[in-house]
Amino acid sequence: MSKPIFWLRCETKELERRAALAPITAKRLIEAGFTVFVERDEQRTFDDSEYEAAGCTLADHNSWRTAPSSATIIGLKELQESPEPLAHKHIYFGHCYKKQAGWSSILSRFHRGGGTLYDIEFLTDTTGRRVAAFGFHAGFAGAAVGALAFAKQREGQKLGRLNAFETEVAMVKTVEKALGKQNVKVLVIGALGRCGSGAVELFQRAGVPDDNIIKWDMAETAKGGPFNEILDVDIFINCIYLSSQIPPFITREQLIAAGPQRRLSIIVDISCDTTNPFNPLPVYSINTTFIEPTVPVDVGASNPPISVVSIDHLPALVPREASEKFSQDLLPSLLDFADTQTSPVWSAAEKIFREKMQEAAVVEGLV
Repeated sequence: MSKPIFWLRCETKELERRAALAPITAKRLIEAGFTVFVERDEQRTFDDSEYEAAGCTLADHNSWRTAPSSATIIGLKELQESPEPLAHKHIYFGHCYKKQAGWSSILSRFHRGGGTLYDIEFLTDTTGRRVAAFGFHAGFAGAAVGALAFAKQREGQKLGRLNAFETEVAMVKTVEKALGKQNVKVLVIGALGRCGSGAVELFQRAGVPDDNIIKWDMAETAKGGPFNEILDVDIFINCIYLSSQIPPFITREQLIAAGPQRRLSIIVDISCDTTNPFNPLPVYSINTTFIEPTVPVDVGASNPPISVVSIDHLPALVPREASEKFSQDLLPSLLDFADTQTSPVWSAAEKIFREKMQEAAVVEGLV
């Protein structure tokens, strides 16, 4: 059986510098007999020359539509909106299996074109654990943005445009300097997962005393929200993986009722279930961006301000380290891609895709 062709597409989301394949990962695939094409991309954290040195074949920017039909297109973030049918196999984060905004439209493109989506979020091993995720760096970077937003709010200012950091160390130093000697108290929900552990580590490395880092997971949230304990910290970090409807963690009415006694000033929704009908943080309704990192919550003019960070590609703030870790974790599964029908990871991912695509086809009137 011939080895597959992987085609690494550029990321069209503004300021997204990560890559699904790092040069070292691409090199390992080529050494195993795979063919790897890489689209030229000045935005990507890795230079085109790094991929070329690894043995990849460079392709024109955003040219995946012309890739051979046998090529599997691999990326991270969503494709550009279009009614165009999708005929290739695609590997990326689709964000369309939980009935997020526009979900049926996205999946109907695969139905009409005959293509397949292997959603990275649903690539799991036989124990149900995801084979690769950006969770740690999402938590790490999200905690950093929350801390920077908190520091700016204490100065009566709004956090401005964010730019990527060259390293985790550089990010930690920036946060440490911004917080200074302030007595910051934080709550991380989902603290035992990849994302939560990243958030906790950022605060620890930035000098926040461990007693001031409250770590909650399923045991602490089992009673169901809303939770008044969230009001008693400066920064609340939501790191849960939402799979079904749960009571809200916090509500706007709760924030208003707390009045000026409330301590909470920054919410970081790393989970970013913004358009999910089961969003446990129904106090905001839009994703924020690196250009506009926060959105205010309407808590009444007489109450102290509160802002939400809801950026859906936080690991792009440490793009090189995040990409290298992610692609290293994904590599064993990519090496098994030659036969998706016998690989537990890929066959399960295709099964759920077929089920969701059929649901979308009904919604879109295609069947």
